[in-house]
Amino acid sequence: MAEELTFSLRKRFPGGLELCCDEALRLDGAQIVALFGPSASGKTTLLRCLAGLEHPDEGTITWHGESWLAPGVCLPPQSRGVGYVTQESALFPHLSVRANVAFGVSSAPRVAEMLSLFGIEALADRRITGLSGGEKQRVALARALARQPKLLLLDEPFSALDAPTRAQLRGELRERLRRLKIPAILVTHNRNEAMALADELLVLSAGKIVQRGAAAAVFNAPASAEVARLVGVETVLPARCESHSNGLLRFQVGSGSLVAVDTGVVQSGGEALLCIRAEDVILARHEDTASSPRNRLAVRVESVESEGGLVRLALDAGFPLKALLTRQSCAELGLEPGAHAWASVKAPHVHVIPRG
Repeated sequence: MAEELTFSLRKRFPGGLELCCDEALRLDGAQIVALFGPSASGKTTLLRCLAGLEHPDEGTITWHGESWLAPGVCLPPQSRGVGYVTQESALFPHLSVRANVAFGVSSAPRVAEMLSLFGIEALADRRITGLSGGEKQRVALARALARQPKLLLLDEPFSALDAPTRAQLRGELRERLRRLKIPAILVTHNRNEAMALADELLVLSAGKIVQRGAAAAVFNAPASAEVARLVGVETVLPARCESHSNGLLRFQVGSGSLVAVDTGVVQSGGEALLCIRAEDVILARHEDTASSPRNRLAVRVESVESEGGLVRLALDAGFPLKALLTRQSCAELGLEPGAHAWASVKAPHVHVIPRG
C-alpha cells in the first residue's frame, strides 16, 4: 500500500534565503525520492524538517494521515518512526558494531538479521574506531533499519567515501531497501548517485522545488535553463526555429543548424534553448552518410580534457558542442586539439526548451 507524505514548509534564513516547499509524495514500497540540487539550495534543511530535527517557521507535515507537524502539533523525531543517516555515520565510538546496531532495539534476532543483511557479522565485536569509511556506513544503515522505520532519510550518506566504495554501497542500499520494502528520501548533489538510486527527483534551487519527475525524465528533459544547468547538461544553445515538417523541427544555431523532434512547444520563428548531453554525441573521423542520426556535423576539436577513464571534448560545430568518449575511443580516433571530425546527434537527443 502506498504511503503519502505531504508537506508545506516555510523557513527563512539570515541573508534572505527562504525554504518554500509544498509537495505530496506517494511512496510505494522501496521507492527512493532524491532531493537534488547544489549546496545551500535547501535540501538538508528540508530533510531535517521532515525528520523533526529542525523546525520551520510555519508549515505542516502529514504521513499517511498522521500529523507530524501542524498548529499545536510537533512530533519529536523519535515519535515519527523515521531512520536518519548522514555522511558522518554518527556512530558511538566506544561501542562495538553489534552494540551500535542494537542501540534502541530490543530484538536480538532483528540485530542479527541486520548484521547479516549488510554483511558485517564478522565485524560485530569490533569497535567503530577501527573500521573503514564504507564499513562505518554499513553499520549506520544497519542501525537505522534495525528499528524498522516507516521512512529512511539519507543526507548524502556516501559523499565522504571513495568512488568504488560509493558505487558498491549504492547498489547494496537499493537491494536492501527493496528486500525490506522501506521507502527513502535521499539528499544528493551527485548526478550519478541520483540516477543510480532515485525513482523520482525533486530539483531544488534557492529553497524552491523547480522541477519534479522521474529521475531519467528530469535529467533528459529539463524544464528550464536553470534546471539544465543544475542537472549538468553540457551543451545549452540559444536557437531559432526555421521550419517544421514530418514531425521534425529545424533550428538555426550559431552558424550551423540542428534538427529536433517536434513536441509542439515551439513554432516556426520561435526562440528556444537546445540541450544536448555530451554522452549523446557520437564522433567519427569520416562522415557516415548511411547512419540514422539526423544531425551530422563537421566539427573541429578545440580541447581535450581527461576525466579518469573518460575524455571530455570541446568541439566547434558552428556552435559550441561538448562530447564524452572513453579514453580508448579518443585515442583510436586520433582526436586532439585541431583535429577535424564528424559528430552525430539523434534528433530525439536534442531537447527543446521554449523561450519567451
